[in-house]
Amino acid sequence: MTVNGTEYIIRPGRVSLVPPGAEVRYRYRGRSSHLYVHLRLGSGGTPRSIPGVQHAGPDLALLTTPLQQALAAWPNAPVRAAAEVWAALWRVSRLAPPRERNAQAAHPAVAAAVALIEAPLGQPLTVPDIAAAAGVSHNHLTRLFRAATGETVVGYIRARRMERARHFLQATTLSVPAVAASVGIPDLQAFNKACRRVLGASPRGIRAAQPMSPPSPAQ
Repeated sequence: MTVNGTEYIIRPGRVSLVPPGAEVRYRYRGRSSHLYVHLRLGSGGTPRSIPGVQHAGPDLALLTTPLQQALAAWPNAPVRAAAEVWAALWRVSRLAPPRERNAQAAHPAVAAAVALIEAPLGQPLTVPDIAAAAGVSHNHLTRLFRAATGETVVGYIRARRMERARHFLQATTLSVPAVAASVGIPDLQAFNKACRRVLGASPRGIRAAQPMSPPSPAQ
């Protein structure tokens, strides 16, 4: 793939973001299958620089699922499709840099735990269940996780849920109850408290602070 004269090698497991107005040329060798979305960003938000092409690593399946769900939802449920696309973009912007990937690779249980957390983020999650699925004890996973990420498993779950909630509140028109349910905090009072404690404002305040236009997915 060549973007504005710069060549990138595309291999299985890689994800790319192409800026608007860029000239893109593809050169395929044999059959190639990929998912893509055309989207329009709003003018709000804080700019964030990320590589044009990244290796998704263990996040590949977690990126593929929301894009497939967005395509299935479009055009009958455009709000749902937009939410899924923003979930994928949120994950792309948070792909671990090589140094963090190396830390996670120090023990497969950490990468497994992260994948287990991210996939069903809207479902109930407990550290013992995650540890059992990753094949280690509760205490061992706690030690490994803190060494690799610098935080607890519970803290990681909470941070990921609230980051996703912020994106959904600012980038979609999903109702507050729908956003709360999508991040695994269906109790509105608890969700409101979590937003104020972690994000510094109520859900409505977060939504009003930084309106953004929803993207339009296309295959």
